[in-house]
Amino acid sequence: IGGLGQSGVVLSPRCCDPLYRKAIRVSIGCAMRVPWLVADEWPGVLTEVRGAGFEVIALTPGEQAEWIDGVPPYRKRALLVGAEGPGLTPDAVAAADRRVRIPIDARVDSLNVVVAASIALHRLSGTPAGVGQ
Repeated sequence: IGGLGQSGVVLSPRCCDPLYRKAIRVSIGCAMRVPWLVADEWPGVLTEVRGAGFEVIALTPGEQAEWIDGVPPYRKRALLVGAEGPGLTPDAVAAADRRVRIPIDARVDSLNVVVAASIALHRLSGTPAGVGQ
């Protein structure tokens, strides 16, 4: 449904409103096409996500995380991303099946969350570069 193959979005109770006018504008309307819901029980809802057959992956710059390029193919995935600055909560990271990071220049702390999520969604989609262009 979305530009990178995502089929839905689960938001924590403290996330921004996906129907906020700026969110709709910068999403190029995808906020109106991609199904979403706000989960009251965060990160407890991830147990239900896993029960629906998803592998839950936390995107984190932490040294304990594996490189995203090494993640083997999997049928269904749920990608967790956190706010810029603080990132994911420790509870959300602990609830994930896998922790991954994107290789970046050592002189940089982290990437902008939208950039990082886009790279991760592309890498995890299994779509080779240039396909669909």
